[in-house]
Amino acid sequence: MNKEIYKRVKEFKRKYPKTIAFRLKAHAKVASQFIGEDEEVKYVFAAQKNYKSYEIINTNIVVLTDKRLVVATKRLIFGYFVKMITPDMFNDLTIKEGIIWGKVIIDSVKEKVVLSNIDPKALSEIDDNITMTMIEEKKEYGRETKSKK
Repeated sequence: MNKEIYKRVKEFKRKYPKTIAFRLKAHAKVASQFIGEDEEVKYVFAAQKNYKSYEIINTNIVVLTDKRLVVATKRLIFGYFVKMITPDMFNDLTIKEGIIWGKVIIDSVKEKVVLSNIDPKALSEIDDNITMTMIEEKKEYGRETKSKK
């Protein structure tokens, strides 16, 4: 799985070169540890997880699967951070385009995940992929919950 995620994030970076992202292989390795064998990877992109554009050391890889959204980063020395957002926890997606970079804000029930320093040309693609997948998965999630009752 690591190779697929790394390959797809490299494709994203090549397609949208203004996106600031470092150490993609290390981040992809962490993300792949949390993707199950039964999950289909639908979309992968990289961004900086921060509130201010000048903070450029917090690269994260975002993996959208058919079951959830995984935001992963490998820390510089040791350890990692992983955040998972399931369709039932997903509230909204906000896209902001600035002069140089764009920003994606994923609003979940518990918090907002701010991803910045993204090539503005990538914003509509990110929006389409996340929004459409989460809408579809929310429908499925609702059906599964009703059938279990």
